[in-house]
Order: sequence, then C-alpha cells, then structure tokens
Amino acid sequence: WWEPFTSSKGPDRDAHLECPTARMRRVESDEGREATMVFAKLLPRDANFFKLFDEHGRHIGDGARAFLEMVRNFGEPALRDRCIAEISAAEHAADRVTASVHRALHTSFITPLDRDQILHLIDAMDDVLDMLQDTSEVMSLYDLRRVSDDVVQLSEISVQCCERVQHMVGQLPRLRDARVVEDVLKACEEVDELESKADHAMRSAMSRLFREEPDTRELIKLKAVYEHLESISDRCQDVSDIVEGIVLENS
Repeated sequence: WWEPFTSSKGPDRDAHLECPTARMRRVESDEGREATMVFAKLLPRDANFFKLFDEHGRHIGDGARAFLEMVRNFGEPALRDRCIAEISAAEHAADRVTASVHRALHTSFITPLDRDQILHLIDAMDDVLDMLQDTSEVMSLYDLRRVSDDVVQLSEISVQCCERVQHMVGQLPRLRDARVVEDVLKACEEVDELESKADHAMRSAMSRLFREEPDTRELIKLKAVYEHLESISDRCQDVSDIVEGIVLENS
C-alpha cells in the first residue's frame, strides 16, 4: 500500500535511483558535448574559395564565348536563340556559385583572403555575367535589323576582357609564385588596355551612328546596345582592380 516519493514509471524513477557519482559523470558528459559543438562551430570549414572563384570564372568564359557566337550569327534565329539560352544557363550557374561563396563566408572562421575582398570579388564577377545576359536580351528584345561591324568589334573586346578575368582568378591560389604574380598583374594591365580600347571604339561607333543611321528607331536601339557592350568591359575592369589589390596585398 505504500509508494515511494517518485513514480515507479518514467525517467523520474531512474533519476531518483541514480547514484550521485553516475549523475555527476552524466552532467560532465553533457557539458562536454555542448562544449565540443560550440568549438566545432569555430573551426574552419571546408570552403575552398579559390575553387569557387575558378568555377565562376569558367562560367564567365563560357557565357562570353556564347555571346560572341550569338553576335556573329545574329541573322540566324535558331542559332541566336541557342546562344542566348547558353548565356542564361551560364549566368544561372554563376549565381549559384555566388550564393555558395556568400554562405561559406557565414560558416568559415578562417578565410584565405580578407572577407571584404572575397565578397567584393565574387559580386564583381557576378556583375560581368549579369551584363552579358542583359546585353544579349537587349539585342534580342529590341529586334535589331542588323548587327553592325561596331557591335562585332565591341563584342570581341568584351570577350577578350572576360577571358582575361577567367585567367586571372584561376591563378589566385598560386600567388606565392613570383611568376604567377607577374602573370596576373600583366592580365590586369591588359584588361585596363582593353577597357580603354572599348571606350574609344564606342565613341567612334556613336559618331558613325549619329552621322550615318537614317532610321531613328534603329539609332536608339544601336545606341543602347553600344552602351551595354561598353559596360561589359567596365565590369571586367572592376574585377581586375580588385584582383590587383589582392595580389599586391598577398604576394
């Protein structure tokens, strides 16, 4: 007829019967697990930022080459649409890489470069592909009747800039090598020269456009395309400036 203070069922009975030594060991074990979990959050995660930069750079190169193929075959609708789809696919893939870098920054205690440098670099790289996609869509949606030689020239300059960007970001893991540092800085100089070349080409193209194009609507369309094309090299210049700063600070 007599029952103990604690119920004979459930975990309370075990707690009541547990000896003090066992209880102390269990508490110490729980505290140890909690401390291990906290410490694990502070450890470096396996986030290879250089690998992500290189992957994004490959998408820039793929998108740029598809863009140039689109321009050179603009009069063939099927081929043009396929190239536009390839540019869009490259841009979406690059967006996923950018998101991965942003997430990795939140979970990595130690990073190979300054956090702001990593963030600014991946965002600037993403802007390059965004501009490539925007320009391809403008050319398609505006329904250009023709692609001028100036459009082709500006596109070729833009692709050269993108290829230099792909090359320089792929070299970032090897900055301890003096030859790599020299190679990357040379690529940065080439982007700067190409951006100046694009500025000059656009001004010349604008001058010819306003002198020679009789159709006002076509003039407005081509002016917008020229400006978009020149902006691609500007975005590449932004990446080059960031990379140059990283090289000079970390080599």
